[in-house]
Amino acid sequence: MLSKEENELITCVGPGTPMGTLMRQYWVPALVATELPTPDCNPVRVKLLGEELIAFRDSTGRVGLLGQHCPHRGASLFFGRNEEGGLRCVYHGWKYDVTGQCVDMPSEPPESTFKERIRATAYPCVERGGIVWTYMGTRATPPPLPDIEPNMLPDGQWSVGVTMRNCNWLQGLEGDIDTSHLQFLHLGCVKPEDVRPNTMSYFALVNRAPRYEVTETPGGTMYGAYRPAGEGQRYWRVAHFLFPFYTLIPTGLLGNQIQVRAWVPLDDEHMLFFSMSGRAAGPGLESRADGNGQLRTATPDGRTAGGLRYHPNSSDPLGRFRLVQAAENDYLIDREKQRSGNSYTGVDGIPVQDAVATESMGPIADRTAEHLVSSDVMVIRTRRRMLDAVRALQESGTVPPGADEPEVYLVRSGGVILPETCDWIEGTKNLREAFVQHPELDLAIVGENA
Repeated sequence: MLSKEENELITCVGPGTPMGTLMRQYWVPALVATELPTPDCNPVRVKLLGEELIAFRDSTGRVGLLGQHCPHRGASLFFGRNEEGGLRCVYHGWKYDVTGQCVDMPSEPPESTFKERIRATAYPCVERGGIVWTYMGTRATPPPLPDIEPNMLPDGQWSVGVTMRNCNWLQGLEGDIDTSHLQFLHLGCVKPEDVRPNTMSYFALVNRAPRYEVTETPGGTMYGAYRPAGEGQRYWRVAHFLFPFYTLIPTGLLGNQIQVRAWVPLDDEHMLFFSMSGRAAGPGLESRADGNGQLRTATPDGRTAGGLRYHPNSSDPLGRFRLVQAAENDYLIDREKQRSGNSYTGVDGIPVQDAVATESMGPIADRTAEHLVSSDVMVIRTRRRMLDAVRALQESGTVPPGADEPEVYLVRSGGVILPETCDWIEGTKNLREAFVQHPELDLAIVGENA
């Protein structure tokens, strides 16, 4: 349980807030590249860390991210003309390049040099792995991009999914580092006899109350949740939190799964959830070496994408990647399906079930009223790690973990069977390394739902 002050300290992300200042030490996913499909395409309204911004792709293909308001009289640059290497405000024609520099001021006499002194708020952008990253901090030279494996793979070997969540970013993130909810929220009606015996899925359903070990890592925190897995063995689910808002979940097989998730705050009450995935070569799972990366998001006409149903994106900064299943329609819950035992929740789709849990806590969860137990140990340790980092930055200017250490993100997560006498950290060391292939792994051990 946190105090009110601690809860505010690690949830609020607007300009000048302690957590917002910490997040601005890092590169942040802002958009998917296809939101700006061509040079001189339509600008896009973006909200990020509590700031209202305008994204555009200039005539040469460079991406700019500018403050919403023109420095002249404050008109919105969303209505600007994207042309000839810059975004031109329609009010008086002032034009800005991707660096924010005013490059044309046609409302002033030709001999005027005033434009040289005018800059719009602008944040540098870099494209990688289908994502437009931006740096919103104060350094003249930004830190390096994080070495996130699925975001660094060649075209044809990565995919990106994006979904809006209508609650504070930390609620979504904490759901990802809470492994015990899997066998209830998502698999509550699945019985051990419904899955293949002696698989990870089977062991998780036979024992729905894992025990935990948690440790701090150079980039954040890591847990191992373990259960018996037959004579003399344990099934471990190994997962990570990485600063400032990344999670690596324990589904799949450790050493084979390549997935990193980012819980990016738009403001204090809305987030975009980016899921970056790669493909590891192995039995039954060949690496895709041709074509382009795949974007798993809403289609323009709102059809299903990845089994989910999305509204078409609107021009509102909070109108991007919204699920049809939402609080206003009770997430399309089917009470009859819930009563019949065909579904534990009556809600279809794992991401929607997660939204039910995290959004129903309220826009910002009241952590002063919680009653935490042993299965919440990863959540507790991660909060403390965040609080320590925020306070260290506040009080002594200590750079938070990972901001200058891109290599701390080179990790993997997943499940593994180990002898019960094995030290889980040492026993999984090589499997947790990124960019390492493990053709010896047998995917059949995973089962249906692990």
